[in-house]
Amino acid sequence: MFKHLLVPTDGSALSEAAIQMAVTLASESGAKVTGLHVIPEFHVLAYGTEMLAESEERFLQLTREHADDYLGEVMKAATQAGVECDTVARNRDHPYEAIISVAAQRNCDLIVMASHGRGGLRALLLGSETQKVLTHSQIPVLVVRPSTPTGVGQGVESGTPSTESKPSPPQPFIIGRASLAVSPVHVSPALPVPLERWQR
Repeated sequence: MFKHLLVPTDGSALSEAAIQMAVTLASESGAKVTGLHVIPEFHVLAYGTEMLAESEERFLQLTREHADDYLGEVMKAATQAGVECDTVARNRDHPYEAIISVAAQRNCDLIVMASHGRGGLRALLLGSETQKVLTHSQIPVLVVRPSTPTGVGQGVESGTPSTESKPSPPQPFIIGRASLAVSPVHVSPALPVPLERWQR
């Protein structure tokens, strides 16, 4: 059973779902949670020392405020669930490196993170970083995916076919790492692909 979960967040809706997933899992297993926000490094994008100094100061202020807000959500969720929690912010250009580094430093045995983060210029933490964490992490990673429609014609609780598409809750899947000496890692949940699809 997992004892210490690391949950990176960038404040996106899906990372909030990952926070809830981590807190729920920690509550059920008696584990603790560490929330992480990775603050990007400041880069020089303008000329003039006065302008640079003002820009950097403003950048650091805004990113620190964002970090406090995002990590506050982790602490709030954990407190409400009665889960032991601490938070940490790290400055790093490559968020995946900070995620893996903090997980090792804090002796975490599971990373819980969203499959995607904020879009466009606000993509400060997740998204492609999740793939990099999956590639380089030596501990298991629980990835929370966006919710998807259930599809037309699928049954609802009563068993009656439905013509409306309803969203399902965010779906997690876990990726583990194994050495060549042990059996392959099972990825769950796995949805069976109907044989007819392969025969077309």
